[in-house]
Amino acid sequence: MRKLFFAAFLSSAVFAEAQIVRKYSNEFLNIGAGARGLAMGGAVISNQNDVYAPMWNPAGLLGIDRDWQGAAMHAEYFESIAKYDYIAFAKPLDNNGGVFAISIVRLGVDNILNTTQLIDPEGNIDYDKITSFSQSDYAALFSFAFNPGGNQKLDVGVNAKLVYRNVGKFASGYGFGFDLGAIYHSDSGWNYGAVMKDITTTVNFWTVNQKELSTIVNGEEFNPAPKDKMELTMPKLNLGMSRNFEINRDLELMPEAGINVDFAKTAAVISTDFASITPYAGAELKFQDMIFVRVGLNRFQTVTDIENLKRKVSFQPSAGIGIKYQGLTLDYAITNSGVGGSNFYSNFFSLKLDMGDFRN
Repeated sequence: MRKLFFAAFLSSAVFAEAQIVRKYSNEFLNIGAGARGLAMGGAVISNQNDVYAPMWNPAGLLGIDRDWQGAAMHAEYFESIAKYDYIAFAKPLDNNGGVFAISIVRLGVDNILNTTQLIDPEGNIDYDKITSFSQSDYAALFSFAFNPGGNQKLDVGVNAKLVYRNVGKFASGYGFGFDLGAIYHSDSGWNYGAVMKDITTTVNFWTVNQKELSTIVNGEEFNPAPKDKMELTMPKLNLGMSRNFEINRDLELMPEAGINVDFAKTAAVISTDFASITPYAGAELKFQDMIFVRVGLNRFQTVTDIENLKRKVSFQPSAGIGIKYQGLTLDYAITNSGVGGSNFYSNFFSLKLDMGDFRN
């Protein structure tokens, strides 16, 4: 497994040197899915064992051992400006042949003002030329998880991702990529998880409508189309460890801590030209496997305070609750953007149906 991770990352890094690399390309796929994981600040790399696992660590799908599971989530960002949706289905294969899942993700922003034709070629302003357009990102994830060699302590999972991104009538892009994850269950009760997203880099090919995008005013071109039509998303590594502690007959506590590694220089607290490291932590308190309370901290980064121009550390706090009845689970999460102490909070609601529990 270590050799596979290293070889895939090395080949992707060499290939990316000659291409256009974007730090935040396909960032909508890093939001995550399921209010449980979002409430815990993404601290589910080693313990998300249901239909939401493909967005965190596809190896966690092996927690589904009977019938099938379905899930749906909806969220709105920044006073409903952006809408985020997720639906998924997962089913174990016969004869312990692993677990297969398919997930659909969408992030969209509607009614964006189009001012590209606001000024005519002679420099006159015509407000009647203002129109609107929508921008949407879509992804389909085809996931498979299995025990290599029948080793029940090691779970391995892979995502094959197809991406479609549309910016009104100005541009559209298609992409593909892969994620590889693993979870090791130790005899002492600790779970160790690792996932390399975009392990071979995710490639987006863009088509730009030059006629719609650019405009000429007094002989000068504005909004020229980008020359580079290929976009690469570099790999990201997430590592986590967790353990379930039984407090008493009714209460259990599941904490996880870990790090997220971006192979680029970012605003993370620990950042170099080679990689940036962000710690995270979260926990879930469970009462009789029916009521859940969750908290999390993630996205630690350095930002500049606008008032005194001093650097400070910001982070993204999160919290949530959940309730489970038979095979139906309803979860809620609330998170802060964590940027400069902003007051932008987002609410997430997710639903999961586990037919294995429902039929019992």
